[in-house]
Amino acid sequence: MFIAAAAMVATASAEPRTVITASKAQDNVYVGVNGGAITALKGESSMKAFTPNFGVRVGKNFTTVLGLAIEGTAYFNPFGNNSQYKVSKTIVQGVDVNLLGTANLMNLFAGYNGQPRDFEIIALGGFGWTHKFGTGVSGKYANGLNTRLALDFAYNFGADKQWQLYLEPSIEWANMANYMEFKYNVREAGVGLKAGVNYKFKTSNGTSNFAVEQLRDQSEIDALNAKINAARSEADAAKAAAAAKDAQIAQLKKALADCEAKPAVVKKETKTEAYMPPVVFQVGKSVIDKNQQQTVDLIAKYMKKNANAKLEISGYASPEGDAAKNQALSEARANSVKDMLVKKYKIAANRITTVGKGVMVGEGADDIEAEFKRIALFKDLSK
Repeated sequence: MFIAAAAMVATASAEPRTVITASKAQDNVYVGVNGGAITALKGESSMKAFTPNFGVRVGKNFTTVLGLAIEGTAYFNPFGNNSQYKVSKTIVQGVDVNLLGTANLMNLFAGYNGQPRDFEIIALGGFGWTHKFGTGVSGKYANGLNTRLALDFAYNFGADKQWQLYLEPSIEWANMANYMEFKYNVREAGVGLKAGVNYKFKTSNGTSNFAVEQLRDQSEIDALNAKINAARSEADAAKAAAAAKDAQIAQLKKALADCEAKPAVVKKETKTEAYMPPVVFQVGKSVIDKNQQQTVDLIAKYMKKNANAKLEISGYASPEGDAAKNQALSEARANSVKDMLVKKYKIAANRITTVGKGVMVGEGADDIEAEFKRIALFKDLSK
């Protein structure tokens, strides 16, 4: 009790050196086996006084210093009736079950740095129930109180320090019940030495031991808070922008609905005619001079810009000469212009029609000067 109280007081000053992550009820549990021998503290010193034992231990560490363990031990009698106890004729001389408090002295005085040290010293102390088989020299010795103090010299190993190998010297007292009268008998005291191994199960922090909390200084916390506030501001701005877009979408949907609700306006299509500059030919010729190709180029640009345009080319001749020759000349002039539009400017031939008008007579003829009577006129017939 004194050792446990001292450990609790020391833990109060040692634990604040580090902050340990929170653990769950099932964390920091271990299980192990051990074996050794015990001999009387006073009495015969022959080999028959040594009693081998084997035990199973289950424990839990509540802090980096303090823990609790339950251990069951069986004591064997390989020499039969030894002269020290003379209590059992069976191979198992007795059993006990102890409740042991544990105190990690290394962590107590030096603190915990995030994982167990390779070498540790752990103090154990506690009591429990003990039972001896058979009848002792004083009569009805059978059940009683068992008390134990021990030290574990432990070596931790494994990738996660999950294994613990220890050597444990101990001193024990067995206060046996003798006709309801309890007393400590020096002949029931013994010293023992055992070796054992423990396995520590995985905990909720992902290791097999206590983990140290990763603390941050105030400046780092302030910087993280600033980032959080900036992210919140960006999120609020994004929400506002999304709300504005939703409002704009709603407005556009309403405008579309209003537009669809209006009665359709039918636009009457009319046939349009576009008159373009003429191409002038030399007398009696149907070949396009170089100085007239610029006019054809303008016509080609118009046709490319207006993909639906359909062109009618009218050829004319001057009134001098034979009428039949003038008719053939007017047709040749119209076809000459069409050939240039198709071959040089890649205008589809089905978009162009030609007609020879012979001599220009009638309305509008007086408006064209004499040198322009040798021409090809253009008219856009597209709708």
